[in-house]
Amino acid sequence: MTASAHAPATITRPSCAKKIDQLNGWIYDTVNNGVYKAGFATSQEAYDEAVSGVFASLERLEQILGQHRYLTGDRLTEADLRLWTTLVRFDPVYVTHFKCDKRRISDYLNLYGFLRDIYQLPGVDETVDMAHIRHHYYRSHATINPYGIISIGPAQDLNEPHGRDQRFR
Repeated sequence: MTASAHAPATITRPSCAKKIDQLNGWIYDTVNNGVYKAGFATSQEAYDEAVSGVFASLERLEQILGQHRYLTGDRLTEADLRLWTTLVRFDPVYVTHFKCDKRRISDYLNLYGFLRDIYQLPGVDETVDMAHIRHHYYRSHATINPYGIISIGPAQDLNEPHGRDQRFR
């Protein structure tokens, strides 16, 4: 990503380093890796524990993102991008493929706005090939999708206005 009026040239902020590290820790464990724990669970107990962690964290993130534009305030950081990479795949892949189907990201006002906000930053949309993402996931995991069937999935318009830039001036 290049520097612009919308995105900083750097996604690290020394003044927020501890907060970013804390966010990264639980986001990785319960969201980024949490969807995999749910999707590859081999027992009901393991699945229930993983999916509970995913949705408890999504609820917590929904609250945080209701208070400010990005996770640490008004500037995009590494923690935002860590979360975003999972959110962009959540509805099209993780809901069905990994059975993380309690709610979709599009059901959360703040998370869905955040997803669209980052997607609409200059250059970001060019990095997302949803057809490739869907094909990769549904065809790569024979243990959970032995026939490689690619679900029809939801239609999402990530270019739909998000309003977060106006809301959090």
